[in-house]
Amino acid sequence: MPSHHHHHRSTPLLSATAASSSSSQSFVSKLLLLLTLLPLSLAALAFVLQWRGGGVSDPTIATSAAYSRWAPRGSHHEIFPGMETFSSLSPKSHSSSDCINLGRTSSHSLPYYGDWKFGFEANLKPKICITTSTSAGLEQILPWMFYHRVLGVTNFFLFVEGHAASPNVSKVLESLPGVKVVYRTKELEEQQAKSRIWNETWLSSFFYKPCNYELFVKQSLNMEMAIVMARDAGMEWILHLDTDELIHPAGASEYSLRQLLLNVPSNVDMVIFPNYESSVERDDIKDPFTEVSMFKKNYDHLPKDTYFGMYKESTRGNPNYFLTYGNGKAAARIQDHLRPNGAHRWHNYMKTPNEIKLEEAAVLHYTYAKFSDLTSRRDRCGCKPTKDDVKRCFMLEFDRAAFIIASTQTEEEMLNWYRERVVWGDKDLRLKLLRKGILTRIYAPMAIIQGLRESGVFSSVIANAPTTISKDKFLASIDSSNSSRVVSPTTHTSRKIGRSRQQQTSARKVLEVETNAADEAAAVPPLSPPAWTMTTFEQ
Repeated sequence: MPSHHHHHRSTPLLSATAASSSSSQSFVSKLLLLLTLLPLSLAALAFVLQWRGGGVSDPTIATSAAYSRWAPRGSHHEIFPGMETFSSLSPKSHSSSDCINLGRTSSHSLPYYGDWKFGFEANLKPKICITTSTSAGLEQILPWMFYHRVLGVTNFFLFVEGHAASPNVSKVLESLPGVKVVYRTKELEEQQAKSRIWNETWLSSFFYKPCNYELFVKQSLNMEMAIVMARDAGMEWILHLDTDELIHPAGASEYSLRQLLLNVPSNVDMVIFPNYESSVERDDIKDPFTEVSMFKKNYDHLPKDTYFGMYKESTRGNPNYFLTYGNGKAAARIQDHLRPNGAHRWHNYMKTPNEIKLEEAAVLHYTYAKFSDLTSRRDRCGCKPTKDDVKRCFMLEFDRAAFIIASTQTEEEMLNWYRERVVWGDKDLRLKLLRKGILTRIYAPMAIIQGLRESGVFSSVIANAPTTISKDKFLASIDSSNSSRVVSPTTHTSRKIGRSRQQQTSARKVLEVETNAADEAAAVPPLSPPAWTMTTFEQ
């Protein structure tokens, strides 16, 4: 009986304990549910705000009225070409996930990139122009041109022939503000045959030779005309660059060629940019400007011991340290008596220019960056693939060797040669030379050009180009586009420089009265960097 009584007393206690346990579990469950729902709710709210843009408008999706504030002052376009049809582009072209934030920043790191103004304001100094002679297509010219606009270049003088002179290309180039397109016509060549430098001796050693020599003379004649165009346009500095070259304005307080030249002392006439050479890591590069980030540094930017100590590993059996030239390019201050001194330098008829060589800035030369460069160079030259004949056509040894290979080998043999001589496929060697400073990584041009492309600016420029071109509109002003002409001009044509020797130095005596020893310095050709020899360290 006692045990039965005890059983009845314990039943309420068990019920109370079970009820307490159930209540505790219910509270914990509710707490866990709350802690789970709270972050989910916050995440959902954040997603909604991000999707709606958070109330911040996208500057690339604006009304036409907003575009007008981006128009370059003094331009003939209501808005900058390439900005008119962003609304017509695919959503991917201007979605918030693209890299167009490069164009929205208010930072001073790329001051001429923000809002796509490209530094056209009249109060920005100094005014810089670039001249080039090219036969390239839009896929190369547009990125090259707009990249330099980002750096602060306002004007371009383009001497075009071949593909660059075709209607589909030239109509786009002519539509751009600050761009003057000059075609290689019979009229142009007749005028250049009357030019001062055609009748002088400093360039004469390059006359009457094919291929690279002919191009070198054309470039010099075009540079002479560009000087006058630059002066008429109010420019302060002029550069001659090829369309496979990009300025890298390292050393300035911002990534700006304008800032770099603004800091040059007023008594300096010429600024030399040592060149770096592209060092490709694959044999299937299609777009060097956005696929190549590794470059071989110039001799001028390396310690002498490092350069010569690593020379053999750096050349990998090639004729020279660089595949092509190593003497850089130059910018010249626009002033009286300025003249070209070949494609790499400038000179002055009345004095020896005061020049400086930049210690950090460089010209990035994307040479032989594509495998197809082997055959394209071959197809532009009609020389025979023999050791003797290629000397008549090419100034540099690697160009000669590449021409012979491209002319005599099969596609597979060419590719193997390209991989051995051009492509940096050995990772260990790459890392070794990167640590030594021979090779370096430069990403800024790649990022800028990729940002430009993703913004849709190139496609918009092409889409908004007029349907017709004015190929002869420059002829009316061509008479004023030669820096100086002789009193009794010849009728020699330079269409194929080298096919005639008639009156090679006509009117030379007329010029002698106004020239001095300074103008007799021979033109500076493309030169290879210093070579390693057994006596290098004995000197």
